[in-house]
Amino acid sequence: MGSMSPDVPLLNDYKQDFLLKRFPQTVLGGPRLKLGYCAPPYIYVNQIVLFLMPWALGGTGTLLYQLDILRDYSAAALSGGLMVITAAVIQLTSAHAKSKSVVVKRMTARNILAEEDEHEFTSCAGAETVRFLIPGKKYVANTVFHSVLAGLVCSLGTWYLLPNRITLLYGSPGATAALFVFGWLTLCIAEYSLIVNTATETATFQTQDTYEITPLLRPLYIFFFVSVDLAHRFIVNIPALEQVNQILHILFVLLPFLWALGTLPPPDALFFWAVEQILEFGLGGSSMSSHLRLLAMFITSAGTPVVSYFIPSTIGVVLFMTGLGFLLSLNLSDLSLVFRRGVARPRVERGPKAFPGNCGHRFGRKECLLCTVVLGVALLEAGLLHHHAGVSQVSRSNSQSILGYVLMALLSMLWILGETQSIYIFGIFRNPFYPKNIQAVSVFSEKQKKLLKIGVVRWLLLTIVSPLAMVAFLALDSSLHGLHSVTVSIGFTRAFRTVGVMRDRVLQFITKLQFAMTVLLASWTEKKQHRKTTTALCVLNTVFAPCVLIVIVFSALLSSPLLPLFTLPIFLVGFPRPVQSWPGAVGTTACVCTDTVFYQQMVPRLTAALQTAMAAGSFGPLLPGSHYLGRFEDRLIWIMVLERGYSYCCVNVKGLELQETSCHTAEAQRVDEVFESAFQQEPPRTWSLNEHVGNVLMPCAVLPVKLYSDAKSVLTGIIDSHENLQEFRDDLVKVLVWVLIQYCSKRPSLQENIHRTENNREALPVVLPALNTSPCPKSLEDSDSLNSDTFHDWSDDCIFDDEPTIKNKKEKLQFEDRPGTNLPIPGSVDSQSADDRSTSTGPQNDLYRTMLLGFPAVDKGQREDMASIPLVEFSCSQSHLLSVPEEWRSNCTPHSRIMEASPLFPEDWYQFVLRQVECFHSEEKSDVLEEIAKDKALKAVYIHTVMACYIGLFGIDNMVPSPGQIVRVYNGGLPCSGTLDWLSEKPELFQLVQKAFRYTLKLMVDKASLGPIEDFKELIDCLREYERDWYIGLVTEEQWKEAILEEKPCLFSLGYESSMGVYTARVLVLQELLVRIGKLNAEAVRGQWANLSWELLYATNDDEERYSIQAHPLLLRNLTVQAADPPLGYPIFSSKPLPIHLC
Repeated sequence: MGSMSPDVPLLNDYKQDFLLKRFPQTVLGGPRLKLGYCAPPYIYVNQIVLFLMPWALGGTGTLLYQLDILRDYSAAALSGGLMVITAAVIQLTSAHAKSKSVVVKRMTARNILAEEDEHEFTSCAGAETVRFLIPGKKYVANTVFHSVLAGLVCSLGTWYLLPNRITLLYGSPGATAALFVFGWLTLCIAEYSLIVNTATETATFQTQDTYEITPLLRPLYIFFFVSVDLAHRFIVNIPALEQVNQILHILFVLLPFLWALGTLPPPDALFFWAVEQILEFGLGGSSMSSHLRLLAMFITSAGTPVVSYFIPSTIGVVLFMTGLGFLLSLNLSDLSLVFRRGVARPRVERGPKAFPGNCGHRFGRKECLLCTVVLGVALLEAGLLHHHAGVSQVSRSNSQSILGYVLMALLSMLWILGETQSIYIFGIFRNPFYPKNIQAVSVFSEKQKKLLKIGVVRWLLLTIVSPLAMVAFLALDSSLHGLHSVTVSIGFTRAFRTVGVMRDRVLQFITKLQFAMTVLLASWTEKKQHRKTTTALCVLNTVFAPCVLIVIVFSALLSSPLLPLFTLPIFLVGFPRPVQSWPGAVGTTACVCTDTVFYQQMVPRLTAALQTAMAAGSFGPLLPGSHYLGRFEDRLIWIMVLERGYSYCCVNVKGLELQETSCHTAEAQRVDEVFESAFQQEPPRTWSLNEHVGNVLMPCAVLPVKLYSDAKSVLTGIIDSHENLQEFRDDLVKVLVWVLIQYCSKRPSLQENIHRTENNREALPVVLPALNTSPCPKSLEDSDSLNSDTFHDWSDDCIFDDEPTIKNKKEKLQFEDRPGTNLPIPGSVDSQSADDRSTSTGPQNDLYRTMLLGFPAVDKGQREDMASIPLVEFSCSQSHLLSVPEEWRSNCTPHSRIMEASPLFPEDWYQFVLRQVECFHSEEKSDVLEEIAKDKALKAVYIHTVMACYIGLFGIDNMVPSPGQIVRVYNGGLPCSGTLDWLSEKPELFQLVQKAFRYTLKLMVDKASLGPIEDFKELIDCLREYERDWYIGLVTEEQWKEAILEEKPCLFSLGYESSMGVYTARVLVLQELLVRIGKLNAEAVRGQWANLSWELLYATNDDEERYSIQAHPLLLRNLTVQAADPPLGYPIFSSKPLPIHLC
């Protein structure tokens, strides 16, 4: 994504033409009168006829009513019946056209230059014409249901728009005519979308309309308007209801305008939004983290007042409502988890460690004890105060007044104490009590202790004192002494619900106004946001400021997002939707990549840190729908509060991409500037101001979190140093010896063998390569096959390639030792037996191998290498416990080459490592290890195995490996040779060799950076540290991810930057570091997400260079788009709802 230019188009030419065709179709409900290509006139005539058909049918019933031939309900029933028949005929016609097109297909050449939606029409009623006009339904059930629904809409619409009825409402023939004409246009628009062709709605919530819910949007609102009119018809003498009916008749003709602007939500979004609003402001609950939890909590909360209405005792009502109200404020899923965890505790303790990314801070004994104590005290307090209030009415009134003032004082104290926990007060003035110039974790933790003490006081007041004070205030209410009162059961007595709604709407208005001002001012002051139309838009917003305020007020009243079209200062009222803003379940989708694992490791640690900060009040009021942004190094963490209850909240954590684009980088730099000015710069005076007050991000707090720091360095001067590479070759043999001995000393069956053979001193035979024979006979090209297979193929001409290639290996003649074979080759001497060959001289063996040229070739895996290896006895009875596995002792590396390389074997290091083995626990441990170290047969086994592995990596030539060779072997690319085949057949040995090679590389880097290794003790300590605290491998390996999730202290990886031609090292270190957290303007996020939904789902503007995704330093537009749920956004990690208990 390139840098933004003011001339970046809002829509490209194709999308502009597409939108100009789609929007008229949306306004009219489905007719496609602007096609973009030449179509026959009957296409337009047919659409107009179908569009006006409901009016003709409804007009028939209206005419018969006006002529006093039919009653109003009979006229409505007639119109509805005719509409059902018409709708059925239309759907059957569409189905017939589809079946006909399946049977007969016209084979026509496709014009690739034609428009995507261009059709060829042959006749007025042809199959292609019908399919174009009436696409039909996907499901038969919807065909029947929508046809019946169309008849019902027409019937009720006819009744709703009867001229006599409208005249009674307004008393004006002119108003009657206008409402009748435009009202029927509204009905025709709704009917066309329902039975003919569904228009794409600007108010789109789901990415796919799987169950054809979109056609129900417009009839749904018609039913609402008609229902009010029906209520007014049958419930008379209510002036307010008549006034509402008059207003709704006027709004009825404006419905097409509201549908086109996308102000009215689709049915699914409307349902969940309404349930949330009723639960939160009608029943005193909270938005929930999932739709299922929302419905369950709504049903339970709605049933509570119903049950309380039938309780015959006042004290019973008080105790029931107090207890159940408190329980419903808890996270009930945690209570069920506590029960299940208690039952399954023994099994859980024996099971594997849970995956750290799947859980938040769990509900434990401390939280359970707190809730139990508070519930018990609340029930006792409510019962006693209610009884006392029933005895003395005078003292009851005075006590409640006093408690009212106490509650106001508590509210003020909580607000003041909460402001002291954040970096800024009111978001403007820097908090003088907050630690200054934060750099180190230890210094910050020490300075924050005083603030945490204040946070503890705030937590006590909020969690214990305030709930009990509220219970006391309500228990003294006089209304609780009267039974069977609906207002008492629902809780509207003192209009607390109204106050809560007003508070919420006022806060929304303030944040929406801030968002609108930021968009407007940024378009004028930011050069990169200044477009040709900016001046005109700013002037229009200034002139029509009252209209803009009305839009903001209307958006706040509906609790719907304020939608800035294309993120320009063109403000619309988005349709109301749930707090989550997206229809899918939280945490189910993400654009997973290799960097996702960093966020998976971070989440459990982050939630633990969030618990302390949230409980202290550092993040301000934890309201559902609040958004927070965290920053550490190149990581951006997006936190959203999903639900809030007593002493807990539920959050969703998202991780944004680490591979930064230019727009991502520009906004990330601004985020760093905002945080640095707040946390890392020494303020010039005690009461300094927030320099970035206009930004949607307001810094809140710094959290110490244990996570991985990521450092990358260039290895120029290290990996290409001849001296380092020479030492690398020598160190590799030492590390191979250490790795093999460590593996052999820790084999699973070793302890059983030690116990069984510790007192057995008898010598045990072992297979050992003979000193004068090769385990794999030489070929005729054996003298130069190694070089041709290894170093000639690994020339330095391609060492800077990212994935160097290897030349094709020559086909070599293979020989097989066949014991007991006496078949003569014609014209030659007889073959010798295996026993004879084992004692024959070199020339005789050469002659024998020459004689075997006539035998057929045998696969490498089927060679009988062991036939040429005699039995040798260990001098120590315990040596076989540390010997390499038998299947590793034979290989196809010529013995002569192993002998040539054997001087590289470090005998003193070998003996030192053996003496450090920890597998023996007897009193004679040192003596046993000394005997093993002196065992020449065991040493020969290790020499043979280690040098075979070494030759498989680099060969025996006295050549220093090149950087290209090191990188290739580090990545697992060994040179093609017989040793490679041998290693590939032994994956366990191959992994050990690879681990030894990687340890050696890390050792080379450490020696170059930290200094040389002084002695064997320091070297073995270094290798043990690698084994214990490090994972050394590749970022793309699965083990890399597992090491991060298991929180390995350190990780190392080698890489190659092909663009720069340099080798790089990447080091991850797990340590406690500071993560900076800031609060985002929630309405800015909702507004930009609403625009994103409109642009991608309606305008289909998915251009990666579009204006609305470019960097915006004040709105953080690019980061906000990334944080949206897929497929519209692209976070690389999204957690399941994480409960955080604020105890």
